[in-house]
Amino acid sequence: MEIQEIKQRFGIIGSSPLLNRAINIANQVAPTDISVLITGESGSGKEVFSHIIHQMSPRKHGPFIAVNCGAIPEGTIDSELFGHEKGAYTGAVGERKGYFETVNGGTIFLDEIAEMPLGTQARLLRVLESGQYIKVGSSKVEKTNVRVIAATNVDVYDAVKNGKFREDLYYRLNTVPLRIPPLRDRKEDVYLLFRKFTSDFTDKYRTPPIQLDEEAQQVLINYSWPGNVRQLKNMAEQLAVLERDRVITAQTLLGYIPMEVNGRNLPMRVDNQQKEDFSERDILYKVLFDMKRDMVELKKLVADIIEHGGVSINHAAHSQTINQLYRDIDLPNGPESQFTLQQPVISNNSSANPYNITQDAEEVEESLSLIDKESDLIRKALKKHKGKRKLAANELGISERTLYRKIKELNL
Repeated sequence: MEIQEIKQRFGIIGSSPLLNRAINIANQVAPTDISVLITGESGSGKEVFSHIIHQMSPRKHGPFIAVNCGAIPEGTIDSELFGHEKGAYTGAVGERKGYFETVNGGTIFLDEIAEMPLGTQARLLRVLESGQYIKVGSSKVEKTNVRVIAATNVDVYDAVKNGKFREDLYYRLNTVPLRIPPLRDRKEDVYLLFRKFTSDFTDKYRTPPIQLDEEAQQVLINYSWPGNVRQLKNMAEQLAVLERDRVITAQTLLGYIPMEVNGRNLPMRVDNQQKEDFSERDILYKVLFDMKRDMVELKKLVADIIEHGGVSINHAAHSQTINQLYRDIDLPNGPESQFTLQQPVISNNSSANPYNITQDAEEVEESLSLIDKESDLIRKALKKHKGKRKLAANELGISERTLYRKIKELNL
């Protein structure tokens, strides 16, 4: 079956190459009967891929069950999975069939497999290797024919190194690894998913359609989405129900995005530059001091050129510029602290109106106010890009959301 047909059948929205690769792997592994380990962040759609594998396998007419291993208490998970005999423990008033017995001939999806206790992991490994298991409180070996698809949102290899997951079980489950990409790696799919969700919810609640302006679309696309598709769907439902103005602006949309918590949940930068261990303030200081150093070096260079005879004409008209130019140059004190800018001699005629301009060197400390520099840089960036805040944010090296906040704080 083609990838597009699979998307239509299972309601998958998106055209990201990473998403297409995951669907292609699921399509290829489905006809086999080997175990699959699906990895991906919470809310990225791992269970959907378990349904794809089951429905496109020879077991599609058999039962399918999804079990969240993290939601079952440690004391009862063995009973849930493998069943128990009457009187096996306090409260076991009768015999109970486990999931592996109930789903015999079908597929069992074990979500959050990394949360499974080590003792239960040993039982599961035996099922995967031989198809055998023993009910709690019994000594009789039972047989089952179940395909296991596991999923986790944590790094299982790290769990193995930390002794929280059996290494033999990891390699047994990881016969075919299937990674579901997070939503932040599928930027081209974010707006498509949002439109699908808002359309579904406006139909469900019988409300007018939702639209995003251009800036709101950029905010939507560039946000990191730590909760992935689940978070996007939740936000789309809130907008469909709560907003009276059906044209959503960037400012409105930011009200539905979680604020920064320990440096997380922030809108991401448009470019995919490598992350550096600098805060925004550190970067801004570095830029400002680099600019100051470059300007002082340039002024010293010009002063050296002027002292050695490279003098511009019409000094009187530019006296104010010259005063500003030499404000930060450290010149020695005393009589030698003066230098003379002299008009070059054009002819031997003394009536050529020569004049001297004498400048007393005065050391004035340049303002290093961070607020002033921030304001000046933001104004220049906005002016350069004709008020387009997205381009200005890229120029400044900050996120678009941060730029919004700075404009508001500085009353620009």
